[in-house]
Amino acid sequence: MTALKTFDPADLWRRYPRESAGLALLALIGAAAIAGTASSTLRLPGSATTEAGLPQAPAMEYRPVAPQDAVKINSAIPLASPAGAARPFVWASASSAAQARALECLTSAIYYEAGQEPTDGQRAVAQVILNRARHPAFPSSVCGVVYQGSTRQTGCQFTFTCDGSMARAPMSGSWDRARTVAAAALAGSVYPNVGNATHYHADYVVPYWASSLAKTAVVGAHLFYRWSGGWGMPKAFAQGYSGRESDPRLLRTAAMSVVRTPNITNAPVVTQVAGTAVTLEPGGKRVRVLFTPQAREAVEKVVHKPYIERVAASDNLRWTLGDGAPAGSETAFGAKVGATDTATKAN
Repeated sequence: MTALKTFDPADLWRRYPRESAGLALLALIGAAAIAGTASSTLRLPGSATTEAGLPQAPAMEYRPVAPQDAVKINSAIPLASPAGAARPFVWASASSAAQARALECLTSAIYYEAGQEPTDGQRAVAQVILNRARHPAFPSSVCGVVYQGSTRQTGCQFTFTCDGSMARAPMSGSWDRARTVAAAALAGSVYPNVGNATHYHADYVVPYWASSLAKTAVVGAHLFYRWSGGWGMPKAFAQGYSGRESDPRLLRTAAMSVVRTPNITNAPVVTQVAGTAVTLEPGGKRVRVLFTPQAREAVEKVVHKPYIERVAASDNLRWTLGDGAPAGSETAFGAKVGATDTATKAN
C-alpha cells in the first residue's frame, strides 16, 4: 500500500516555476473578472433594475390626454428634492476632435428640444444630457446619450432624433444661442435647479413614466425628473466620461434613414385649445405634439368646467355621477310617466 502524497506548493514552484506563474496569473484574472461582475450588478436601494443590474430608461410613451388636461395633471405632481446639484462636466483625455463632436451633438439637442425656451430652459436640457453621460444606465459619451435609440423604429430617448425634426435646417441665430449654452455646459457650467435629473418632458404631454419618477423642477415649458430611489442620488452618477464621440453627421444620417412604423389605427387629430389648432400626430407608440408658444399661452388660460355642468345634468344624473342627491319626484331609472301614459294605462 502506497503512502498518500501530500501537495506541497513550494515544491511545485521549485520544479515548475513558469507553469506555476502562469496558473497564478490565470487565477488572478479569474478573480478580477468575478469581482467586476459583482460590482456591475450592484443594486442601489430603491432602484428599478434590469437583469444586468442597471436601471432601465422608460420609453417615451404618452397618455392619451388633451394638452390642456396634461397641463393640469402635470401641475398637480408635487416637487421633490433635486438631491443636490450635479458636478461640473470634465473632458478628461478627450481629443479636440471628440470635443468638437460633443459640442455639435449637445447643440443639436438644445436647439431641437428647447430652441424656443429661455436660456435657463436650454441650460436645464443640457444638464440632463450631461447627467445621463455620468449615469451607468446611459452611454458614457455626449453623442451616445443624445442619439440613444435613434436607429430603432420606436424608442429614441430624445424625440428630435426620430420625429423628422432634423430635416429642418437650423436658423443660424437660434443655433448660435444653443451652441453658446452647450459650450458653457461642457466647460463646467452647472445648472443646479434640476439637480441630478435624467428625464424631462413638455408640460402639455403626460408620459406614462411621470408618476414613477421624482419631479425636481419646472423650467419654462419642461418638467424635470430624477429616479426616486438610489439611482437618483449623487452616488449613482459615478460613470466616467469615455472621451470618445461618434461623428454627428453619421449619427444624423443613420437616424434619418430609418423607416418609422406609423400607428395606422390612429389618424392625425386636430383639436382646438382656446381657439388655437393643435395637431396630435401618432407615430408608433409616441405622439408628437406640434405646439406653438401662442397655444401654450392659451392653455394656461383654459378654465376646466366639470362635465355635469357642461351637459346641464339632471338631479338623477348628478347623483349617478357622485354629485348631489336623486330628486324625490323623479324615478331612479327609466322615463318619467307623463299624463298621456297615465291615461293610456287607465283605459
